[in-house]
Amino acid sequence: MSPSHPDATARGEQASSISNLVVKLAGEYTGRGPTRARTYLNDDLITVVLKDTLTKGERSLVRDGREEVVMSMRLAFQQTMRPDLIAGIEEITGRGVHAFLSANHADPDIAIESFVMDGSAQAA
Repeated sequence: MSPSHPDATARGEQASSISNLVVKLAGEYTGRGPTRARTYLNDDLITVVLKDTLTKGERSLVRDGREEVVMSMRLAFQQTMRPDLIAGIEEITGRGVHAFLSANHADPDIAIESFVMDGSAQAA
């Protein structure tokens, strides 16, 4: 049996907390959160991959060839969510966010929220 790895456990809990934060905020801002989220922690980069993010109305617009409208609206939501996302990431990690980057894709329905960390712990 392998020994317990507290650092791995803590990173897993942190990744789960970040996924939950991003899903919760997306739901609060758009009326429907993604059904799947996975957070990847890599040194100074945190990336959250979200799947099944579009609302029924947005999916309908995409089917009707109005993808550009949906992508524009999603970008507006992400810019509006930015302060809450950054504050939540900083609270969970104890580190400052140097940059926030966000992207969406309609088919397949995937979004990515990325945070470049500044490398320093936040003052308590």
